[in-house]
Amino acid sequence: EVFKPQAKEFFAEYSEVVSKNKMTIKEFEKESAKLLQNAEVREAWLAYESRFPYLNQYFRSAPEYQSQFAIVAGRKVGADINLYKLFTERCFALLRPGGHCGIVIPSSIYTDLGAKGLRDLLFTQTQIEGLFCFENRKEIFEGVHRSFKFVVLTFEKSAAPRLQQTGEANASAPPDDLLAPQAVEEANGGGTKRFPAAFMRHDVAELTRFPQEGALWLDVELIKRLSPDSHSVMEFKSAVDVSIAHKLLKFPVLGERVAGTWNLKLHRELHMTDDAPLFKTQPATDALPLVEGKMIHQFEFARQAFKYWVPESGGRKSLIGRGADKGQVLSYQRYRFAHRSVASSTNERTLIASILPPGVFSGHSLNVAFEPEAAAEQLFLLAVMNSFLLDYYLRQQVSANLTMFFIYQCPVPRLDKSAPCFDLIVHRAARLTCTTPEFDDLAQAVELKDHKDGATDPAERARLRAELDGLVAHLYGLTEAEFAHILGTFPLVANEVRDAALAAYGRAAKGMVK
Repeated sequence: EVFKPQAKEFFAEYSEVVSKNKMTIKEFEKESAKLLQNAEVREAWLAYESRFPYLNQYFRSAPEYQSQFAIVAGRKVGADINLYKLFTERCFALLRPGGHCGIVIPSSIYTDLGAKGLRDLLFTQTQIEGLFCFENRKEIFEGVHRSFKFVVLTFEKSAAPRLQQTGEANASAPPDDLLAPQAVEEANGGGTKRFPAAFMRHDVAELTRFPQEGALWLDVELIKRLSPDSHSVMEFKSAVDVSIAHKLLKFPVLGERVAGTWNLKLHRELHMTDDAPLFKTQPATDALPLVEGKMIHQFEFARQAFKYWVPESGGRKSLIGRGADKGQVLSYQRYRFAHRSVASSTNERTLIASILPPGVFSGHSLNVAFEPEAAAEQLFLLAVMNSFLLDYYLRQQVSANLTMFFIYQCPVPRLDKSAPCFDLIVHRAARLTCTTPEFDDLAQAVELKDHKDGATDPAERARLRAELDGLVAHLYGLTEAEFAHILGTFPLVANEVRDAALAAYGRAAKGMVK
């Protein structure tokens, strides 16, 4: 719960109308304006609203709350003050060395970029004794959405470091077996090296047996290697997940600039609120359509009709900002990779990406790429990012939003035409993407005639997608059992789709996919 004025909560105390959950913004604005005409209500509202700037300033500057923020890639993150973050750090401060804490908080503690400071605090100054995550599927908390995830977090505040005698053994350290039910390693002032965790559980009765049963031991060093910027914890379910993670780590993350090959650089184009005055509800000769996140799907563009159009001059000015318009080519004037920024690990698919054509602007619910610019490299990236494998990887980290930081932490091989499977992947991604005239130039850039070479028949598209998933699984060196495990983590995907992907993996293994 973000620490800021909650207008609906406030006015609900003065009006039964406001208490309606499905009240529109316009309806709320009308009702709240009417309520503010009452002097008593207006005075109470102003008093309530005025508290927040002072308290926000305190939380941002007090030494007791310095872990609310962190520096990632040279930028301060954790801008929003969130109550669960305040409670967690306050609990830590109140503990004596050797004291224990148990707290129930949202799962954002181990995934969100803004909680990196707290994760680092827990990793370095406590011994985490348990991270038990459960989904509210059985309505453990009434009135909370069933897909919401909570964590029972327990930790011991580290004591001052002590010197060990030469050759002294740490008999209480957890064994190499990731699933072994052993006691938690003693902190000895050194922070957390390994800790027991469980994810996506539905029955809180399992807590009585945790961590003796059902716990997966996670290495902090592995966590930092998998997410070097945010130190987010992936939702591993078994030792197979850990094995797959090690295979993924053979490749550089997309946020790493690699010399001599293509790289990824994301940005946002227009903001749906800040640039709202530019949006027109009718097309015009000097206006370009606006693409929103909900309009795209995997390998598909503009599944829905456009709602807004933006005058090109105004859109260019917003994109350039304070700089001078020298007629430079901007992102909206060329093909570019794009992905939805609103996502959930409980959706049918989490990562939704496509290619946007020239001549359209995009809203901030899409992150679009400056780089790579080459058509083949964009299509290769699109195929990998839309695969079950990368989707599985991200589902273990994402709660509600797929920010640029999550994408930058994805390990992706930087292949080019010299790689044997590069053309196989690019050709299939192009046939799935280039199905309308605005993609003719993209099709010709990868040796298709035009959009008529694209695949529009549903059965053919399904075959191409299955083959892409099989090829990507081989690209990362997965075994058939590991790929089957990944497919099993998508319960909302139709069985025939998962079976087709696994069958395509088998055909690729035999060299039958050409």
